[in-house]
Amino acid sequence: METFVEGDVRIVYEDSGTGPAVLCLAPGGLAASRAEVWARSPWNPLERLAGSYRIVAMDQRNTGTSWAPIHSSDGWHSYAADQLSLMDHLGIDRFAVVGMCIGGAFIARLLADAPDRVTAAVAMQPIGFDSNRDTFDRLFDDWKAGTQAGHPEAGEDTWRALRENLFGADRLVWSVDDDQLGGFDRPLLVLAGNDEYHPFSVSRRLAETVPTATFVEHWKSPEDLPETHRRIVEFLAEAAS
Repeated sequence: METFVEGDVRIVYEDSGTGPAVLCLAPGGLAASRAEVWARSPWNPLERLAGSYRIVAMDQRNTGTSWAPIHSSDGWHSYAADQLSLMDHLGIDRFAVVGMCIGGAFIARLLADAPDRVTAAVAMQPIGFDSNRDTFDRLFDDWKAGTQAGHPEAGEDTWRALRENLFGADRLVWSVDDDQLGGFDRPLLVLAGNDEYHPFSVSRRLAETVPTATFVEHWKSPEDLPETHRRIVEFLAEAAS
């Protein structure tokens, strides 16, 4: 693992392989979206895409390794800025994105902020809003409890503002306004979620709303994984051609 430093922000990442670039945004929520968490995923891009792609995997800010100060103005755009700055640092202009869980929210923000840089995206069981704000309030509060000691710069008003910026609005995938989704024009593969953090309804509505999206309902059981692998590999290959 290497470390990229820009101002007060330190991002831990790994960069391996050659070929078309794929940015991998790991599951784990606010507390644990780190490269190592991919090892627990049903489909691990760090392993399954090795040998064919240049794979960039990063630990998101304030997940136990990467670090950034916390300000009341922070939000989903702050994560996108980290991701784009890292790719700039590596000299990568255009890239595909594979994200799981919170990675789906990161993907949506990248598609909103830098659509000219994303060639295609795979969103695996994306988080989202469907009568579950309490679930995400608890997720935020648990993350805050675990990281607050390392952020003396952030008072209670700052933490409240950050939670509002992340989860305060009734947005389908949290990170962008719903009316932005219909304007996404990059190929998007949506693999369905099925629990309180990753509601099936969110995955389905995301795929229905984004004009270029393809929806995959069954993908992570052992019998489905070979077909999942084939579909993702073919999807990324087409985007890279």
